[in-house]
Amino acid sequence: MTRYRSLGLFLVLAAIWGSAFMAIKAGLAFFPPVLFAALRYDIAGVVMLAYALYVTDVPLPRDRAEWTEVAIGAVLLIAAYHALLFVGELDPRVTSAAAAVVVSLSPVLTTGFARVLLPSERLTAVGIVGMVLALVGVAVLSELDPSNLLAGGTIPKLLILGAAAAFALGSVLTRRVGSDLPIATMEAWSMIGGAAIMHAVSLALGESLGSVVLNRESIAALAYLSLAASAVGFLIYFELLDRLGPVEINLVSYVAPVFAALAGWALLDEVPTAPTGVGFLLIFLGFLLLKRHAIRAEVAGLVERDAPTTD
Repeated sequence: MTRYRSLGLFLVLAAIWGSAFMAIKAGLAFFPPVLFAALRYDIAGVVMLAYALYVTDVPLPRDRAEWTEVAIGAVLLIAAYHALLFVGELDPRVTSAAAAVVVSLSPVLTTGFARVLLPSERLTAVGIVGMVLALVGVAVLSELDPSNLLAGGTIPKLLILGAAAAFALGSVLTRRVGSDLPIATMEAWSMIGGAAIMHAVSLALGESLGSVVLNRESIAALAYLSLAASAVGFLIYFELLDRLGPVEINLVSYVAPVFAALAGWALLDEVPTAPTGVGFLLIFLGFLLLKRHAIRAEVAGLVERDAPTTD
């Protein structure tokens, strides 16, 4: 029963995070991009802080290491990731599915950064092949043309690649700091800090609340991203991370593009292109090569748990 519950939560999380790309695309018709991202985390940060106050005895960072972890989360996991993602999705040539596929490179990049920044990690020859294969997938998806880098939405997709890289680097750096701050507290203060950074960037870019259009569609997009994708999504993520471990939960990144494509097609009339599918396949193959040992161990563990016992 627990396994079916975990599978159900996994699919719900993939659906929520996948359809979030569609919600971003829809909301960008009514909000300036960086301000939109900032408003999302104004709301999500307050909700997550309330949750942290409820479930932990440590609602506030206590020492330098914990504040460092929050700062990394605010700058890289929240501000850089979402500002670049929202600006990238502003381009009409970037579909919800394409954005989700580029972001699915994040687990691959996380492995690469870990090999560089964590002394115990090393990248083997097969791992290097996996990294290269995944990057080729992004090049295919971006329809990279060296003679005309502005064609085919290449620059917006590279911005989204930058978002995935920021998230991956932030994940590795927070692991390297390794403080004892509860995850819920770290996420709450990272969201609040990241929102503040994005508000500053938004002002520097000349964005203003006066350009926001409030209607049923814009409010629905903001509410979905703030409450469903951020608050509920992260709560499910935390539970599944504890149950499944980092390898299986990483696979959410590879199921989410399916839901992104379906949501974009159903609500925004987006049609995924062939390069999107090919790029996704290459990125996923790269992930399998990089994580082959962890995946093999995970499969062996599942087989062992399923094996019948004898008296």
